[in-house]
Amino acid sequence: MAKKTVKKTKAKVDESHTEKPVLEIVNIVVSSSLEHTIPLEKMAATLSNTEYNPEQFPGLVIRIKEPKTSALIFSSGKIVCTGARSLQKVEESIQKIIESLQKIGIKITIKPKITIQNMVASGSIGMALNLNQLAMKLPNTEYEPEQFPGLVYKLIEAKATFLLFSNGKVVCTGTKSEEDARMALDKLIVILKKLQ
Repeated sequence: MAKKTVKKTKAKVDESHTEKPVLEIVNIVVSSSLEHTIPLEKMAATLSNTEYNPEQFPGLVIRIKEPKTSALIFSSGKIVCTGARSLQKVEESIQKIIESLQKIGIKITIKPKITIQNMVASGSIGMALNLNQLAMKLPNTEYEPEQFPGLVYKLIEAKATFLLFSNGKVVCTGTKSEEDARMALDKLIVILKKLQ
């Protein structure tokens, strides 16, 4: 009798796990402009959390401790910020950059407009995947198990690219909002269930 109870519970857990796929934003890449020229050499000389090597790359890298992000800053005032897990953290990071610039006498008076370039989300779809089978049946895939354990699947209609792993873990990239990432994941699950 005890065995039956255990089996029932296990089935329940599996069902609920399959019904609700988990997806969490792990990185947002944004671009913005401070609409002001930036003296990168002065910034690099004054601020300790920067890297600047103009012979190799025209932008300055600034690392922000809290929230943990990095940004590329160009002399034109253009910025590319990466590493934030929410738009609020993106805004906090850009505010920290503006505060850093004030230390070297540059006053930014505008509120920079933020454009999302890419969002990376990771999660689980709650079912094991046969990657060899998927590589044969799905279009737009790349699978080289000797080089990398995941299968790359481009879901063209959702403008998303997925990394699929045999344990059901997924990474979604290419979307520009959390809503788009979730919709892409829902489409992916429909496609995978048809093939299972």
